[in-house]
Amino acid sequence: MSIPFPFTAVVGQDDLRLALLLNAVSPAVGGVLVRGEKGTAKSTAVRALSALMPRVDVVSGCRFSCDPDSPDPGCPDGPHTPGAFASRPARMVELPVGASEDRLVGALDIERALAEGVKAFEPGLLADAHRGILYVDEVNLLHDHLVDLLLDAAAMGASYVEREGVSVRHASKFLLVGTMNPEEGELRPQLLDRFGLTVEVAASREPDQRVEVVRRRLAHDDDPAGFAARWADEEAAVRARIAAARELLPSVRLGDGALRQIAATCAAFEVDGMRADIVMARTATALAAWAGRTDVLAEDVRQAALLALPHRRRRNPFDAPGLDEDKLDETLEEFGGQDEPDGGGDGPDGDGDGDGGDDDPGPGGGPGGQPDPDDGPQGDGDAAARPETGEAGEGGEPQPGGVSGEQSPVRAAEPFRTRVLSVPGLGEGAAGRRSRARTEHGRTTGARRPQGALTKLHLAATVQAAAPHQRARGRSGRGLVVRRDDLRQATREGREGNLVLFVVDASGSMAARQRMGAVKGAVLSLLLDAYQRRDKVGLVTFRGTAADVALPPTSSVDAAAVRLESLPTGGRTPLAAGLLRAHEVLRVERLRDPARRALVVVVTDGRATGGPEPVALASRAARLFAADGVASVVVDCESGPVRLGLAGRLAGELGGTAVTLDELRADSIAGLVKDVQGSGQHNRRVA
Repeated sequence: MSIPFPFTAVVGQDDLRLALLLNAVSPAVGGVLVRGEKGTAKSTAVRALSALMPRVDVVSGCRFSCDPDSPDPGCPDGPHTPGAFASRPARMVELPVGASEDRLVGALDIERALAEGVKAFEPGLLADAHRGILYVDEVNLLHDHLVDLLLDAAAMGASYVEREGVSVRHASKFLLVGTMNPEEGELRPQLLDRFGLTVEVAASREPDQRVEVVRRRLAHDDDPAGFAARWADEEAAVRARIAAARELLPSVRLGDGALRQIAATCAAFEVDGMRADIVMARTATALAAWAGRTDVLAEDVRQAALLALPHRRRRNPFDAPGLDEDKLDETLEEFGGQDEPDGGGDGPDGDGDGDGGDDDPGPGGGPGGQPDPDDGPQGDGDAAARPETGEAGEGGEPQPGGVSGEQSPVRAAEPFRTRVLSVPGLGEGAAGRRSRARTEHGRTTGARRPQGALTKLHLAATVQAAAPHQRARGRSGRGLVVRRDDLRQATREGREGNLVLFVVDASGSMAARQRMGAVKGAVLSLLLDAYQRRDKVGLVTFRGTAADVALPPTSSVDAAAVRLESLPTGGRTPLAAGLLRAHEVLRVERLRDPARRALVVVVTDGRATGGPEPVALASRAARLFAADGVASVVVDCESGPVRLGLAGRLAGELGGTAVTLDELRADSIAGLVKDVQGSGQHNRRVA
């Protein structure tokens, strides 16, 4: 058995260690989500925590770790009689990203059901983690249905299993810890809220501290037992302090003044619901107990806010995490008065938390970010904006008062709820929320012979396959003789996530500031939709003489939003180059992830002016997508009283369909779902 790295030997990461210790003192805090770049001791600290947890007494022979002093009256292994019990260390159960639903919640014991004809329940990881730690590394990559089951159990303190003729309820109270790298995608806001605390971690930029990290890591790897022995006293001291804080916790008094500060803080930061208030109260109480006090002070409320609120104030995944500490101090002072919070040693001063950065008009965005008053609906935008705006024309020639061929980035308009765009047919990609697919989870649609290992037994189909052969097999008594050839795999249909590749026209014909702001707002809206549906996204832009891959396919949609915000415009329209670059991106991505189907979203007015024979080249490039059967949609950005319909023509050559910016809004045609057909045909249906 490997010896874990000692918790007290972790260098720095004070907030991470404090959040974990507070949950060890009071599991009612609700767990902790650790966000940060790779290689920042996230997993190391979590695994080390289990060695500090107090030992637990369990009923002997109980698979659900019932407490002998107050056994669960509904325990499937009960009723328990007083008497025999055993003491063991608190468990740390790891939930792999690729785990099945059966492995998490438990399921029918198939072997006993077929061999003995009895309904026997096989416990899952939620039962193993009861009264211990449940650790999910890369929790943001966990399938949504598993996250929902996990967090429901964490909130209710019990797991309910209703499947395959089994109806079981068992206690499942655990310390939930998740770690994630935000570069690989975010958790949905409603799931973020179910974690009690959150911590942002980053590698130290101090050379001396980095040297110490390397020194301790190498020493542990060379001699794990000897290294652990050198830190044994510190580990024992923290273990004793956790036990003492648990003893003190029921005696801690949360006064009306502290409660008022908590309520005022949550209201000031406009967090949704009341969970934040409750978590802050529990965290402040645990902080007081950890400090050996029986009264909650303003400094406890302040620290609780820094741990419990940052992830709850985010309105969408593109909001910067963090908390405005000046605003926090003002609120605590206004509604407190009796305790001065000590803000001197609480870490960085938070200037970079992004709380006030959303109003920055961006470089060159104009005074106050206001659009030019002359921008309006006149004309179709083929030329650049008027000379007084200083924007470059389609041909890239400098206009009076401007710079050659390019205008500075324009801020995106406010995002909106978009219509659902989906890929037709039935895929087999990663679980998500966009297109229909055969998945391991979802509604059962039929049965088939298993191909490889059996994972989801279709019990009724198996019995039907075995029934005609019972006389020939010499069946006696009530048992059913089932052979391997009779087993049937359940086929299920759910939803998959897709690769949504945005191909954005950033040329001069799109460069009118008001229109480009609307275009960016539309793409930002589609990015939000992709985030909610668990898609991968990529971004290709074209302008001037070439196309660029602004963002290779990734699960981090906020990275795409950052690239979009800083996207410059101007110059000619190399439409063919943009399509060919997108086609190459799809080819490479298909080799990496062949099961994930692609949806190409081309955002353009349809003009093609870059290179020799630009229109003919663009047509040939578009027909490559149709030949490959790639689902596509063109967002038509043409405006003005005279419209050429070039985007619609492009959509036909792509084998897809076209929608205007107005039609893209979900509230403009309520409930309309557009299936983009790779064959050139598309269906519309009212949901």
